[in-house]
Amino acid sequence: MGGWGEYAAAWAVFLASHMLPARPALRGPIVDVVGERAFLAAYSALSILILAWMIGAAGRAPFVPVWGWAWWQAWVVNVAMVAACLLAALGVAVPNPFSIAGARNDRYDPARPGVLALTRHPVLLALALWSGAHLLPNGDLAHVLLFGPFAAISLLGMRALDARRRRRWGTGRFDALLPRGPARLAPARLAAGLALWAALAASHAAVIGVPPWPLPP
Repeated sequence: MGGWGEYAAAWAVFLASHMLPARPALRGPIVDVVGERAFLAAYSALSILILAWMIGAAGRAPFVPVWGWAWWQAWVVNVAMVAACLLAALGVAVPNPFSIAGARNDRYDPARPGVLALTRHPVLLALALWSGAHLLPNGDLAHVLLFGPFAAISLLGMRALDARRRRRWGTGRFDALLPRGPARLAPARLAAGLALWAALAASHAAVIGVPPWPLPP
Protein backbone atom coordinates (compact mmCIF):
# COMPACT_ATOMS: atom_id res chain seq x y z
CA MET A 1 0.00 0.00 0.00
CA GLY A 2 3.00 2.31 0.37
CA GLY A 3 1.83 5.80 1.35
CA TRP A 4 -1.74 4.60 1.88
CA GLY A 5 -0.89 2.90 5.18
CA GLU A 6 -1.11 6.02 7.37
CA TYR A 7 -4.33 7.04 5.64
CA ALA A 8 -5.93 3.65 6.33
CA ALA A 9 -4.81 3.82 9.97
CA ALA A 10 -6.33 7.28 10.39
CA TRP A 11 -9.65 6.03 9.03
CA ALA A 12 -9.55 3.02 11.36
CA VAL A 13 -8.97 5.22 14.41
CA PHE A 14 -11.75 7.58 13.32
CA LEU A 15 -14.29 4.78 12.90
CA ALA A 16 -13.30 3.17 16.21
CA SER A 17 -13.56 6.48 18.09
CA HIS A 18 -17.06 7.13 16.77
CA MET A 19 -18.39 3.83 18.07
CA LEU A 20 -18.32 5.25 21.62
CA PRO A 21 -21.04 7.92 21.66
CA ALA A 22 -23.40 5.75 19.62
CA ARG A 23 -23.47 3.09 22.37
CA PRO A 24 -25.06 4.16 25.67
CA ALA A 25 -23.59 1.13 27.44
CA LEU A 26 -20.10 2.50 26.74
CA ARG A 27 -20.84 6.21 26.99
CA GLY A 28 -23.00 6.06 30.12
CA PRO A 29 -20.37 4.96 32.67
CA ILE A 30 -17.90 7.57 31.42
CA VAL A 31 -20.50 10.34 31.63
CA ASP A 32 -21.40 9.19 35.15
CA VAL A 33 -17.79 9.72 36.22
CA VAL A 34 -16.76 12.91 34.39
CA GLY A 35 -20.12 14.53 33.61
CA GLU A 36 -21.85 15.22 30.29
CA ARG A 37 -20.16 18.56 29.63
CA ALA A 38 -16.63 17.28 30.27
CA PHE A 39 -17.31 14.21 28.14
CA LEU A 40 -18.53 16.29 25.20
CA ALA A 41 -15.59 18.69 25.50
CA ALA A 42 -13.03 15.88 25.60
CA TYR A 43 -14.70 13.93 22.84
CA SER A 44 -14.97 17.00 20.61
CA ALA A 45 -11.27 17.76 21.12
CA LEU A 46 -10.36 14.16 20.31
CA SER A 47 -12.53 14.20 17.18
CA ILE A 48 -10.88 17.40 15.95
CA LEU A 49 -7.40 15.91 16.47
CA ILE A 50 -8.33 12.72 14.61
CA LEU A 51 -9.91 14.73 11.78
CA ALA A 52 -6.77 16.85 11.50
CA TRP A 53 -4.72 13.66 11.27
CA MET A 54 -7.01 12.29 8.54
CA ILE A 55 -6.73 15.49 6.50
CA GLY A 56 -2.95 15.47 6.84
CA ALA A 57 -2.77 11.78 5.94
CA ALA A 58 -4.91 12.39 2.84
CA GLY A 59 -2.47 15.10 1.76
CA ARG A 60 0.48 12.74 2.23
CA ALA A 61 -1.14 9.84 0.37
CA PRO A 62 -0.14 9.19 -3.27
CA PHE A 63 -1.77 11.65 -5.67
CA VAL A 64 -4.18 9.90 -8.02
CA PRO A 65 -6.30 12.40 -10.01
CA VAL A 66 -10.02 11.67 -10.47
CA TRP A 67 -11.24 15.02 -11.84
CA GLY A 68 -9.74 18.43 -12.49
CA TRP A 69 -9.66 21.63 -10.46
CA ALA A 70 -11.29 24.94 -11.39
CA TRP A 71 -11.11 28.24 -9.50
CA TRP A 72 -14.89 28.53 -9.00
CA GLN A 73 -15.01 25.28 -7.03
CA ALA A 74 -13.32 26.95 -4.08
CA TRP A 75 -16.03 29.61 -3.98
CA VAL A 76 -18.64 26.90 -3.54
CA VAL A 77 -16.68 25.91 -0.45
CA ASN A 78 -16.54 29.50 0.81
CA VAL A 79 -20.32 29.90 0.63
CA ALA A 80 -21.08 26.48 2.10
CA MET A 81 -18.65 27.00 4.97
CA VAL A 82 -20.52 30.06 6.23
CA ALA A 83 -23.63 27.91 6.68
CA ALA A 84 -21.61 25.02 8.09
CA CYS A 85 -19.90 27.17 10.73
CA LEU A 86 -23.19 28.77 11.76
CA LEU A 87 -24.89 25.38 12.09
CA ALA A 88 -21.98 23.98 14.08
CA ALA A 89 -21.95 26.93 16.48
CA LEU A 90 -25.72 26.82 16.90
CA GLY A 91 -25.90 23.06 17.32
CA VAL A 92 -23.00 22.02 19.55
CA ALA A 93 -23.82 21.31 23.20
CA VAL A 94 -27.43 22.51 23.10
CA PRO A 95 -30.42 20.53 24.37
CA ASN A 96 -31.11 18.10 21.54
CA PRO A 97 -32.40 14.61 22.33
CA PHE A 98 -32.30 13.72 18.63
CA SER A 99 -28.53 14.08 18.31
CA ILE A 100 -25.42 12.54 19.88
CA ALA A 101 -24.05 16.09 20.17
CA GLY A 102 -26.84 17.23 22.49
CA ALA A 103 -26.25 18.34 26.06
CA ARG A 104 -28.62 18.96 28.98
CA ASN A 105 -31.32 17.22 26.97
CA ASP A 106 -33.72 17.34 29.91
CA ARG A 107 -34.02 21.07 29.19
CA TYR A 108 -35.20 20.56 25.63
CA ASP A 109 -38.51 22.27 24.88
CA PRO A 110 -40.19 21.47 21.53
CA ALA A 111 -41.90 24.85 21.68
CA ARG A 112 -38.51 26.61 21.93
CA PRO A 113 -36.28 24.44 19.75
CA GLY A 114 -33.80 27.05 18.52
CA VAL A 115 -31.83 25.73 15.56
CA LEU A 116 -33.70 22.42 15.75
CA ALA A 117 -36.60 24.17 14.04
CA LEU A 118 -34.35 24.24 10.95
CA THR A 119 -32.83 20.77 11.33
CA ARG A 120 -32.84 18.18 14.10
CA HIS A 121 -29.20 17.42 13.34
CA PRO A 122 -27.36 20.73 12.91
CA VAL A 123 -23.89 19.33 13.62
CA LEU A 124 -24.28 16.46 11.15
CA LEU A 125 -25.67 18.86 8.55
CA ALA A 126 -22.68 21.15 9.14
CA LEU A 127 -20.37 18.17 8.59
CA ALA A 128 -22.25 17.24 5.42
CA LEU A 129 -21.88 20.79 4.07
CA TRP A 130 -18.18 20.89 4.97
CA SER A 131 -17.37 17.54 3.40
CA GLY A 132 -19.67 17.83 0.40
CA ALA A 133 -18.38 21.27 -0.52
CA HIS A 134 -14.73 20.29 -0.06
CA LEU A 135 -15.22 17.25 -2.26
CA LEU A 136 -15.69 19.46 -5.32
CA PRO A 137 -12.25 21.15 -5.48
CA ASN A 138 -10.36 18.10 -4.17
CA GLY A 139 -10.62 15.65 -7.04
CA ASP A 140 -7.74 13.32 -6.17
CA LEU A 141 -8.47 9.82 -4.93
CA ALA A 142 -7.33 10.28 -1.32
CA HIS A 143 -9.52 13.35 -0.80
CA VAL A 144 -12.46 11.82 -2.65
CA LEU A 145 -12.17 8.89 -0.23
CA LEU A 146 -12.05 11.40 2.64
CA PHE A 147 -14.79 13.88 1.84
CA GLY A 148 -17.14 11.53 -0.02
CA PRO A 149 -17.66 9.08 2.86
CA PHE A 150 -17.90 11.95 5.36
CA ALA A 151 -20.73 13.47 3.35
CA ALA A 152 -22.47 10.10 3.02
CA ILE A 153 -22.02 9.22 6.71
CA SER A 154 -23.38 12.61 7.74
CA LEU A 155 -26.48 12.40 5.55
CA LEU A 156 -27.20 8.76 6.33
CA GLY A 157 -26.43 9.35 10.00
CA MET A 158 -29.32 11.80 10.31
CA ARG A 159 -31.76 9.18 9.07
CA ALA A 160 -30.17 6.46 11.21
CA LEU A 161 -30.38 8.55 14.39
CA ASP A 162 -34.03 9.37 13.74
CA ALA A 163 -34.81 5.70 13.10
CA ARG A 164 -33.00 4.67 16.30
CA ARG A 165 -34.82 7.26 18.39
CA ARG A 166 -38.16 6.27 16.91
CA ARG A 167 -37.54 2.61 17.76
CA ARG A 168 -36.38 3.42 21.27
CA TRP A 169 -39.02 5.98 22.15
CA GLY A 170 -41.93 4.83 20.05
CA THR A 171 -43.63 6.90 17.38
CA GLY A 172 -45.84 8.75 19.88
CA ARG A 173 -42.99 10.15 21.97
CA PHE A 174 -40.86 10.83 18.91
CA ASP A 175 -43.62 12.90 17.31
CA ALA A 176 -44.31 14.68 20.60
CA LEU A 177 -40.67 15.83 20.79
CA LEU A 178 -40.53 17.14 17.22
CA PRO A 179 -39.76 20.89 17.12
CA ARG A 180 -42.91 22.98 16.75
CA GLY A 181 -41.73 26.44 17.72
CA PRO A 182 -39.94 29.14 15.71
CA ALA A 183 -36.22 29.08 14.99
CA ARG A 184 -35.01 31.69 17.47
CA LEU A 185 -31.23 31.66 17.06
CA ALA A 186 -28.92 32.82 19.83
CA PRO A 187 -27.03 35.97 18.71
CA ALA A 188 -23.92 34.93 20.64
CA ARG A 189 -23.81 31.60 18.85
CA LEU A 190 -24.36 33.27 15.48
CA ALA A 191 -21.44 35.57 16.23
CA ALA A 192 -19.34 32.57 17.28
CA GLY A 193 -20.17 30.84 14.00
CA LEU A 194 -19.12 33.84 11.94
CA ALA A 195 -15.94 34.17 14.01
CA LEU A 196 -15.19 30.49 13.40
CA TRP A 197 -15.66 30.94 9.66
CA ALA A 198 -13.41 34.01 9.63
CA ALA A 199 -10.70 32.19 11.62
CA LEU A 200 -10.81 29.17 9.30
CA ALA A 201 -10.67 31.36 6.20
CA ALA A 202 -7.80 33.45 7.56
CA SER A 203 -5.70 30.43 8.59
CA HIS A 204 -6.49 28.17 5.63
CA ALA A 205 -3.48 29.10 3.50
CA ALA A 206 -1.05 28.79 6.42
CA VAL A 207 -2.46 25.56 7.85
CA ILE A 208 -3.67 23.70 4.74
CA GLY A 209 -1.33 25.31 2.21
CA VAL A 210 -4.10 26.40 -0.16
CA PRO A 211 -5.53 29.96 -0.32
CA PRO A 212 -9.33 30.03 0.05
CA TRP A 213 -9.80 32.99 -2.32
CA PRO A 214 -8.67 31.90 -5.81
CA LEU A 215 -9.22 34.26 -8.71
CA PRO A 216 -10.15 33.30 -12.26
CA PRO A 217 -7.17 32.85 -14.57
